[in-house]
Amino acid sequence: MSATTTWERFAEEAPELAAAVRGRFEATKHHVLATVRRDGSPRVSGTEVMFHGPDLAVGSMPGAVKARDLQRDGRFALHANPGDGSMEGGDAKVAGVAVEEVDPDRFEAYAEEVKPPLPSHLFRLGLDEVVLTSLHPDGDRLVIETWRPEAGVTRVERA
Repeated sequence: MSATTTWERFAEEAPELAAAVRGRFEATKHHVLATVRRDGSPRVSGTEVMFHGPDLAVGSMPGAVKARDLQRDGRFALHANPGDGSMEGGDAKVAGVAVEEVDPDRFEAYAEEVKPPLPSHLFRLGLDEVVLTSLHPDGDRLVIETWRPEAGVTRVERA
């Protein structure tokens, strides 16, 4: 993934932010994936995510519209389930380019670990951006932490 980066590299560069964002994705099973339709308009779909090897990944049933979208145009945004609305743990989003795993050995390793219904698709999510929005401990402002490859983490507070 040349223009994007793996979850593993992101976690090496920004370990605290990566731990917080991973916590949001692991807190619940279902999340919201945005893909690009053939006509260029957005599509949102429910999805499950997994951390597999160095990657954040999503699977899909064969022929699902989200899989066809990603095969045609890998751009995506993924929003972690925000939970109960309390903002506890923050609101996590990632964006980048998905690449379908077509290497049989890698797909087999994934299938052995995750045990998806077969046949299925596996997409590795290359990251362009990771964002965590949370409440400041004082409760009076938002804290927005953003990571991008080559730029590192920036932090903005908004009242």
